[in-house]
Amino acid sequence: MLLLTSAGEGQGTAITHALTSASVLCQVEPVGRWFEAFVKRRNRNASASFQELEDKKELSEESEDEELQLEEFPMLKTLDPKDWKNQDHYAVLGLGHVRYKATQRQIKAAHKAMVLKHHPDKRKAAGEPIKGDNDYFTCITKAYEISDPVKRGAFNSVDPTFDNSVPSKSEAKDNVLKCFPRYLKGIPDGQIKKNVPKLGDVNSSFEDVDGFYSFWYNFDSWRGFFYLDEEEKEKAECCDERRWIEKQNRATRAQRKKKEMNRIRTLVDNAYSCDPRIKNFKEEEKAEKEAEKKAKAEAKRKEQEAKEKQRQAELEASQLAKEKEEEEVRQQALLAKKEKDIQKKAIKKERQKLRNSCKTWNHFSDSAAERVKMMEEVEKLCDRLELASLQGLNEILTSSTREVGKAALEKQKKMQRSRLVEVGRAVKTVRPKSLQKLDPHQKDDINKKAFDKFKKELGVVPQADNATPSEQFEGPCTDFTPWTTEEQKLLEQALKTYPLNTPERWEKIAEVVPGRTKKECMKR
Repeated sequence: MLLLTSAGEGQGTAITHALTSASVLCQVEPVGRWFEAFVKRRNRNASASFQELEDKKELSEESEDEELQLEEFPMLKTLDPKDWKNQDHYAVLGLGHVRYKATQRQIKAAHKAMVLKHHPDKRKAAGEPIKGDNDYFTCITKAYEISDPVKRGAFNSVDPTFDNSVPSKSEAKDNVLKCFPRYLKGIPDGQIKKNVPKLGDVNSSFEDVDGFYSFWYNFDSWRGFFYLDEEEKEKAECCDERRWIEKQNRATRAQRKKKEMNRIRTLVDNAYSCDPRIKNFKEEEKAEKEAEKKAKAEAKRKEQEAKEKQRQAELEASQLAKEKEEEEVRQQALLAKKEKDIQKKAIKKERQKLRNSCKTWNHFSDSAAERVKMMEEVEKLCDRLELASLQGLNEILTSSTREVGKAALEKQKKMQRSRLVEVGRAVKTVRPKSLQKLDPHQKDDINKKAFDKFKKELGVVPQADNATPSEQFEGPCTDFTPWTTEEQKLLEQALKTYPLNTPERWEKIAEVVPGRTKKECMKR
């Protein structure tokens, strides 16, 4: 029921009752442009925004086609269909001003316009003579074949308007930043990689310039030169001929490709050599290297100066120490010269006292063989030690009892005398002249047998001696004492410690080897 306004004067109010009918089921099919757009989006799995972009793209292409103005090729009617390979297909279709930038829709529209204008039937109806198979309309048909992407790419690689020249260094030197891009402008878009680095300007960074030249030095030309094949393998009568034609074409293409790569490389080389930015970068790099080199040289110079100062200081200190030492030695020599006579008697007394003190200690050994060595060492010490050293040593040795030492000393003296006698006997049994004729091995055997006999009679068990055999000198020997392994090691160490230029070398070596004189060490 509807509520209406009250009726005015002279009007009546009518009340109408209406009943609604029952609902009826019916089938409805979707139609219309919006449903069509929905189905397309659903089938393409694309959003509405994508469809809008597609529609806009189509509309823009249609508008471009409408705005496209074809340029009539003046030489069109003079073209020879047999020489269609040498014709400019873009110019034939009226797209000479667009060329490789032309879209597929534009090529199709241009071909349609050319057919409507130059079709033989239409020209024949207009009274224009037709040449049959040699009519120029065949050239229009051949030109339309570039709508195929493969054939179009082949034609673009040999586009007659493409600038194959290379600017000389003198031409590029004037303004390489303007000259170089002009020779790359003919490369069609889409035939090379995306994001091609820009040449930049004088303010470009080193990374940008280096990236640009790296790209072109590694660039592989897209030009295939298939269009210039002299032989068509489709015309071959057999497989062998087809393979031969393909081989010939492939070789020709390789030569042209190599020539193209050389052209690009020369072009880039000329640009690189004339680019003022490269020169600036090299100068900056050279300046950095020079600065780094100078810094290293300065640091090295300072280091050498510091080392030289240190060396001079050490040399001066060494010189002062040496002078001081020499002065002390000189003073000691003067004192020693004055006291020499006084010390003779004192040394003689101290030597006797040392011998007596060593006897009290049994020469610090319980072994007979070691006691012999110690006695020899004591005697050597008596010959070499100074007065002060003897006095100090005697003070230490006299702190113990002497009874046991005296008995041991007498025993050692007897052993020493017996040993010297036996050595003398052994030496007398060997004739020096006959010994000279023997080889070193026989001499060693004789010496060994004589020493073994001496040890056996003395009652001492001979010990193994691994020392190097001593050198045998010619002539009679009055004092023969075999070298032990320990003495040999001490001698070798002393030879290494005191080189040839050491003053009083053999005296110092004899001091290191106990029980051996300077002469024995030199003979050894």
